[in-house]
Amino acid sequence: MLAGGVGGGEGVAREVGRKREAEIAKPPIFDKTLSKIVGFITACKLYMRIRMREESVKGQIQWILSYVQKEAADVWKENVIEELESRELEYESAKEFLTSLKKEFGGGEEELVKAAELRKLEQGGRTMKEFVQEFKRVARGSRYEGRPLVEEFKRGMNKVIKRKLMEAKNQSSSIEQ
Repeated sequence: MLAGGVGGGEGVAREVGRKREAEIAKPPIFDKTLSKIVGFITACKLYMRIRMREESVKGQIQWILSYVQKEAADVWKENVIEELESRELEYESAKEFLTSLKKEFGGGEEELVKAAELRKLEQGGRTMKEFVQEFKRVARGSRYEGRPLVEEFKRGMNKVIKRKLMEAKNQSSSIEQ
């Protein structure tokens, strides 16, 4: 909402001094759910890049930790806070901290989860453009590439489109084609 304007918090810009700034979504609460780690990290990076450039590394890490909540994630957060305060643990950057967060909660299982999600993905009633975007999102981090990636893409496509593609003279070697 612009200063002096009317609205229920649905505005897309805010006025700071005389300069209008776009509102940026904050990350969702992270609760140690493996499938949410990549989205959480991406949201944190985006928000910090736009709104927290001048903030210290310590301030950025504390801000990230404020979104790590619930059960085992809370226990991990308390341990990290203690280690940071006692200087047993230090990070050169928020990016380094996010990498350790991903290792802690994503581990090697992330690739397996992404690969399984990719194998389950189907176009259904989505447009091809929507399916391609979702496929790219899911494929990122799955370690699928080249021909196996194209085969997974074809497998998830609408049957009518897939049949037409199979009948084509030039077979695609990437999902962009």
